[in-house]
Amino acid sequence: MALRDALLPEFDHEMSTTRRTLERFPEEKANWKPHETSMTMARLAGHIAEMPAYAVTAFRSDSFDFAPPGGRAFQPTVPTSRKQLLEIFDKNVAEARAALAKASDEELHKTWTLLNGGKTFFAMPRIQVLRSMVLNHMIHHRGQLAVYLRMNQVPVPSIYGPSGDEGRS
Repeated sequence: MALRDALLPEFDHEMSTTRRTLERFPEEKANWKPHETSMTMARLAGHIAEMPAYAVTAFRSDSFDFAPPGGRAFQPTVPTSRKQLLEIFDKNVAEARAALAKASDEELHKTWTLLNGGKTFFAMPRIQVLRSMVLNHMIHHRGQLAVYLRMNQVPVPSIYGPSGDEGRS
């Protein structure tokens, strides 16, 4: 079995679950954050929505620099509406899924490098980028967003089973 065939069902499941969470984004609470050092709700949701694009970048190039010397630094996503947030997420998911669906085992084992200001932040096989930087990282921030939602009395969707708000018998 090709590695992509083992990864695609997990990718699809996590993207579906993540979308259900993003659908709860309360536009009126976009600037809310639980602590002064935390991201705003809009920035956190935007970060989650942009994460599948990291997979696309990893499959289309050998590296990415968040702040290339002499170039334009990465601009974070901060949506202004739920509609915009979901459009960004859906576009990124579709492109990431298409890239993964055609990735060979050889491509998945090829090293990809993340840089910041021309300095290597990390270098790892693309399969590890997909699992850690995209899926696990997104799951982590999805959990944060679920807490933000709960703290704002927004019902949290079922994720890996019933939540305190949904799916209970």
